[in-house]
Amino acid sequence: MRLPPVAPIIRAKLGSTPANGHTTFLPQIRKLVIEYCDNWPSSANTRTYLLNHIEDVARQNSHVEVVVRQRSQKEPIIRGFYVNNRDKVIPLNGLEVTQIQKKIELLLDSSGAKIKPLKKTVQSTTEAARGIWSGLHAERPTL
Repeated sequence: MRLPPVAPIIRAKLGSTPANGHTTFLPQIRKLVIEYCDNWPSSANTRTYLLNHIEDVARQNSHVEVVVRQRSQKEPIIRGFYVNNRDKVIPLNGLEVTQIQKKIELLLDSSGAKIKPLKKTVQSTTEAARGIWSGLHAERPTL
């Protein structure tokens, strides 16, 4: 006994507009450029990293465009481009392979925003009229 053919289920396009929220997270980095020199000894560890690890990084971060460029007669650098039209540049000369991996992770996890110094130790929406209360400096009650 043969079963009748099943009609295909026609579905609408499954997609949504990307936005950061409590259910989704969009990484802020869009492009990662690694530049190195083929001859200089300061680029030796960068070349080793590129030969052994860059494909894994590109596979794990498919949302990031990974570009490798030769930069003749210059020190190796890594440059991250972010969605807020900013970029960060980190020099790689003198770094070991594991340190280069940490620098790449730093750029991948960064937001690209400027670093803002914290001027006050306590941040509050309303200023305290007399400072911060401490139980160590209050008067002891008398019984």
